[in-house]
Amino acid sequence: MYGDTKIGALLPLLCVALWLATAVGTAHAQGGWRPEKPVELIVPTAAGGINDQITRLMQKVLHEDKLLAVPAVIMNKPGGNQSLAVVYLSQKAPDPHYLLYATATVFTNQLAGLTQLGYADLTPLACLVVDYSVVTVAADSPIKSMRELVDRLKADPGAVAFGMVSRGGPNHLALSQAVLSAGVDPRKLRTVVFKTNAESHMAVVGGHIQAVVSSVSAALPQVQAGHTRMLAIAAPQRLAGPLAALPTMREQGIDATGISNWRAIFGAKGMTAAQVAYWDEALAKMAASEVWNRELDGTNMARLPLRAKEFSRYLDEEFAATRSVMSGLGLVK
Repeated sequence: MYGDTKIGALLPLLCVALWLATAVGTAHAQGGWRPEKPVELIVPTAAGGINDQITRLMQKVLHEDKLLAVPAVIMNKPGGNQSLAVVYLSQKAPDPHYLLYATATVFTNQLAGLTQLGYADLTPLACLVVDYSVVTVAADSPIKSMRELVDRLKADPGAVAFGMVSRGGPNHLALSQAVLSAGVDPRKLRTVVFKTNAESHMAVVGGHIQAVVSSVSAALPQVQAGHTRMLAIAAPQRLAGPLAALPTMREQGIDATGISNWRAIFGAKGMTAAQVAYWDEALAKMAASEVWNRELDGTNMARLPLRAKEFSRYLDEEFAATRSVMSGLGLVK
């Protein structure tokens, strides 16, 4: 009887403990979401390019640093000037197991009327890096600075033929903003569109065009080979490393810092606050990791680690600047 009485006295306490454990477990399940199946990392371009390389680095760090307890697989979805990948992600909404590695074409494609989908149809999770625009000429070009190039354009806007991979893309817009700030009508520039950055740089080396506007990562191989020279970079300040001696456009009295070649991660529309919080934390830890930063040093991309809320504000500012320049070029549809 004594033992039964003791157990009976403990029963209320055991019930309370069980209720507390259940409540805590339920609260954790509701607020602490984490992936429950393999995560798909969507790349908007073909395998082998810089976008694919950075996404695979992301996959590596998420696994090796144990930031993800489920597999992450790469899905290349090229086409439509990167718009097909955005369409693909939108079809997965609101599933948080799909992440898109995206570029500023999310802006330009929508503004140009190539797609109705834009950044408002996605969930911003993190900005990672920015691949600033540069203007490059042949190594033996008589043009020695961006200021000298702009002065030529003032005298004759068609004096220089610029190579690029797309009209209305971030690099074209950065160039347009630069010449506009110097008093040159960007609509009068001579532009030649190539399929790839490699083709445009070979064209300037061969003397078929006089300059190329591209990202730093695209221009660097020909510069390092001694075939071309960079005149200026459209960044707020100089970059470190091998580009430390390259002046910014701002240093040469030219404004071209409102449009950036950002690289970022988006989720599908309709993600919950808990799902956004999970990816916000995981991607922030990835961007701070030693492996991530060591590998990025070889790309000469500038770090731009913005978390979800800050990235959302950044997108609004960049979109307004992009719309303004594209409107001036008559490219908004």
